[in-house]
Amino acid sequence: MSQASLPPFAAVVLEALAGHGLRPHTGTGVDVLRAQVSDLYRYEIRQLRGRLLAGDIPKASYADAVRALRLRYLLLSVPKDQWRVR
Repeated sequence: MSQASLPPFAAVVLEALAGHGLRPHTGTGVDVLRAQVSDLYRYEIRQLRGRLLAGDIPKASYADAVRALRLRYLLLSVPKDQWRVR
């Protein structure tokens, strides 16, 4: 299947990507997008950890902050083959 003939992304995936500032083009590969979302998640989790170590977040609140961050990145738990409309 050529890049031009790939099916479009699912609406829920497009919405989640837009929430992270990503707007794929027709030829944008799922692997590239997943890597970008993963990079954003890792950046944010490191920032969160840094805030914990700096004392900006109480240790008792850290687990809740991590859970909230994971909820913002639920797309990472969706298999890549389900990102596109069939």
